[in-house]
Amino acid sequence: MATQKTLEDAFHAGLKDLLFAERTSVRALKKAAKAAKAPDLKQALEQHADESENQMERLQQVFEMIGKSARGKTCESIQGLMAELEDHLEEFKDSDAADAVLIAGTQAMEHYEIARYGTLRTWASQLGLNEAADLLGQTLEEEKKADELLNQAAQQANQEGHPAGEAS
Repeated sequence: MATQKTLEDAFHAGLKDLLFAERTSVRALKKAAKAAKAPDLKQALEQHADESENQMERLQQVFEMIGKSARGKTCESIQGLMAELEDHLEEFKDSDAADAVLIAGTQAMEHYEIARYGTLRTWASQLGLNEAADLLGQTLEEEKKADELLNQAAQQANQEGHPAGEAS
């Protein structure tokens, strides 16, 4: 008879998924920063890539708190979002909409991370892992700030990629 899975198991699996997602995100952000045309967007993406590396360190601390090794597990969701971003970067690289499409792709990855960090923070609290919940909450707030910066950049890029007077 198989052992019944617990919330602790789900928490550990989620951490492994998120560690893989963060590693993938760092690569995606660096690639997106190189492709970005707007200097402010390029800087924001580079800054968030650095921030994501710090977030991986926090995840490693959480792994230590639960007595598990910090190993990622392939996350098909983030791989799909990364593949989509790469496809769009290639398809739109020379267009006026390039930055807008780049932002949309990176924002999709950020939204995935926001959802996962929110869930894991809640589970950590339910499991009595208050220090882990605090670390995950800190990262969640950083992800939300990055999303807001991308929203602001999207407004500018969408205006530039679709000048006034053009047909929709």
